[in-house]
Amino acid sequence: MTGKIIIGTRASKLALWQTNWVKGELESAFPDIKIEIEIITTKGDRILDVSLPELGEQGKGLFTKELEEAMIEGRIDLAVHSLKDLPTELPAGLEIAAICRREDARDALVARPGTGSFDQIPSGAIIGTSSLRRQAQIRAARKDVIMEPARGNVDTRLGKLDAGLYDALVLASAGLHRLGLRDRITEYISEDLILPAVGQGALAIEARAHDEAIREIVLALDHLPTRLECRAERAFLKGLGGGCLVPIAARCRFEDGKLHLKGLVANSEGSEIMRDSTIGPANDPESTGRRLADRLLERGADRLLERV
Repeated sequence: MTGKIIIGTRASKLALWQTNWVKGELESAFPDIKIEIEIITTKGDRILDVSLPELGEQGKGLFTKELEEAMIEGRIDLAVHSLKDLPTELPAGLEIAAICRREDARDALVARPGTGSFDQIPSGAIIGTSSLRRQAQIRAARKDVIMEPARGNVDTRLGKLDAGLYDALVLASAGLHRLGLRDRITEYISEDLILPAVGQGALAIEARAHDEAIREIVLALDHLPTRLECRAERAFLKGLGGGCLVPIAARCRFEDGKLHLKGLVANSEGSEIMRDSTIGPANDPESTGRRLADRLLERGADRLLERV
């Protein structure tokens, strides 16, 4: 194929890094294709004075809706997303054309000098995160710390930490790695302490379902093990009826030809947490995710989510 492909992206430094990485990979594989980037502002970029949990239903598609509308209207051909921001239900006519190789899926502690690990965070310290998933798991482990919302891009949040507004932040390791901020990481947080978000660390490339030529090109960036893992995780999330703003976590690993999936559901306070795990076949990741969701629903996970 020759011609031009327009990729839509948000304006944040991380979103631009991700989109430019995809652009570079596609240009290397298909040098005859001209690839352009168009920056689009989303609702999530405009609303910075409201915490994510307070948005409720309005938070669905917070960082993706305007990009998807531009794709449907034909103004852009592709959109690059952090997969954890992408709802499990996509607009009609759009699909995930590729899921790229996953970065480190763990959360990371970024603390002020003097704190070397999560266990060393002093009692009464202020930890910044707007994620209910992180808040619930931190509260379950440390009832003696204070949780405060932390909106804005990575640089903004790090600036607030350095200014003394927080004693520590919990951020995705993948974003810090991609922005060259690995040296800011105090500790990689064990998944036993904080299980990651569904799809964390993975990039999704969204395209129009009928654009077969473009979908075939994008498929060159698809990483099968990551796709299988994320399909299981997203099926788990969908089975619970949750979105990216609720305290649901999952991590799947493709090992020895099978999918090893761990999942978690919590209430906002972290006083009730349900965990479970399962192993399923690689040829049907959705069944693995649904099975784990059903098991937690049987134990009353829906009751926890209704309270949220």
